Amino acid sequence: MPSAVRAAPDNAGIVAPAPVLYAAAFITGVFLHWRFPQPVLPLSMAPSAALALLAGGAVLAVWSRRTLESANTNVHPSLPATALVVSGPFRFSRNPMYLARTLLYVGLACLANALAVLALLVPLLAVVHYGIIRREEHYLETKFGDAYRRYRATVRRWL
Repeated sequence: MPSAVRAAPDNAGIVAPAPVLYAAAFITGVFLHWRFPQPVLPLSMAPSAALALLAGGAVLAVWSRRTLESANTNVHPSLPATALVVSGPFRFSRNPMYLARTLLYVGLACLANALAVLALLVPLLAVVHYGIIRREEHYLETKFGDAYRRYRATVRRWL
């Protein structure tokens, strides 16, 4: 009896959606802050720092999403990429959506003035890097070949 051959899925095979990972880290950090409160910034600085980070993250997130949508490609990485997007914020960063989420996360950490939330950023970014970004890069290189390799050679991963 011949064995069935499965086609590789047309997606990056990420470990979990980025919003879930960022939310889990934030909720864990808030719980740790509740148990062991430690501020990040002086109370007079936290709101203005938070506002700047949240505004920057929100603008970048909206710009990134609209750029992907205008290229008629899927925004969610569990769906197939239909185009290699190199315009808009993707001219400056290969991962502007993750950069936006990180700015939002740090902004919320400042708003909560919670060191524990900020401390969880390092393991969160490690999971995002290895569980999402590296998988997406491999997928895009497999799907778009030399075009993606040229893009990767000229545009930095984060900034």
